Amino acid sequence: MKFELTINIYRPLAQVFAFVTLPENDFYWQYGTLVSEKISKGEMGEGTLFRTVGHFMGRRLEIIHGVTEFQSNQRYGFKSQSGPIDLQTLYTFEVMKGSTRISLSTQLILGEPFKSNLFAAEKTVKKEYKENLALLKDVLESTRAELPLPRTLLVSKR
Repeated sequence: MKFELTINIYRPLAQVFAFVTLPENDFYWQYGTLVSEKISKGEMGEGTLFRTVGHFMGRRLEIIHGVTEFQSNQRYGFKSQSGPIDLQTLYTFEVMKGSTRISLSTQLILGEPFKSNLFAAEKTVKKEYKENLALLKDVLESTRAELPLPRTLLVSKR
């Protein structure tokens, strides 16, 4: 399954990029994410590993991702290294008419136990990604604080 989505967020590009590329922020804007954390040492960049725990179609998932692309304020990509979903995602960032445009391109292959209902899974995934970007826009545009935001400012947005 492959698809692409785009959204404009009215915040400075550097702030949007910093927020999106910090795995600990995933909880605030990614549907079903319970926790996401960087597990590699050092700065975020190509080769960095992060772990995500969440729910998808009624099942608990734990996935290790590896960052495949990282160009500051331009590109952020990652690929799953473990788990029942083979996922490859790329976010690109650009300034567009006073906003930051995020373009998302994702490709995924669902493993067991999701193969039994691929139609429902595909529909669910596309819907969740659209909702994720809408929530990201809402979270980032609804606060005047500098990013990344402290946890207390975002809890009420969820």
